[in-house]
Amino acid sequence: MPVSTGHHVVLLHGWASHPHVFRGLVRALEKSFRVQVIALPGYSDVEVCTPYTLERIADTLAASAPRQCSVIGWSLGAQVALAWAQRAPKQVQRLALIGATPCFTQRADWKSAVAPMVMRQFTAQIQRDCPSVLRRFVALQSHGDDHAVRVAHKLRTALFTNPLPSQAVLEAGLDILRSADLRVVLPAITQPALVIHGGHDAVVPCAAGALLSAALPNAVFQKIDGAGHAPFLSQPDLVANHLHVFLHAE
Repeated sequence: MPVSTGHHVVLLHGWASHPHVFRGLVRALEKSFRVQVIALPGYSDVEVCTPYTLERIADTLAASAPRQCSVIGWSLGAQVALAWAQRAPKQVQRLALIGATPCFTQRADWKSAVAPMVMRQFTAQIQRDCPSVLRRFVALQSHGDDHAVRVAHKLRTALFTNPLPSQAVLEAGLDILRSADLRVVLPAITQPALVIHGGHDAVVPCAAGALLSAALPNAVFQKIDGAGHAPFLSQPDLVANHLHVFLHAE
């Protein structure tokens, strides 16, 4: 069923980001929906949950979210959205997943991902010089984007003009990205889903988004040519239009 005007839409940001990264998308969606950006635990002065796992984060968000809603998740936020949809199918009616993958780290049977050594190096580097790592991650998210300068500026502004998450929260998030593998639960996530992926994504290969869409029972895949890991910042009007069409679809 399509969602109605005034329906609740919840947005979830990614690792080492901030709710303000969605300012433009919120403005585009709030004309038709009741939009709420929920900070992940440990971000934007939100209390940290324990243990810091996908399941616990999903349950924490579910407790504070509307009784029924559609969820738009980006990057780590998309993994949280998948876990939430699987655990609370009556609450989460539709899913939009941006820059998403069920498994961030390579496995023997999953190559469209980051090498385990890279993830370990990220953790070690955060322990030595966290601000430098965050700046490099911003550059990686905008790498290859046709509008890389604009995207990087928006990512830096959202992150560095707001309180940064603690090093412990960043490390816990990396633990999730390194260990979580949601492929086994994807067949049980039957809500209508839209998977949006930048064709030049340097963080999560576009192939991972296509594989995610194929594994979900009721999903469609939308590639955004020329965009990197944050297509909603690179081509905001196009992404907003895809979201509007999806949320109103039969």
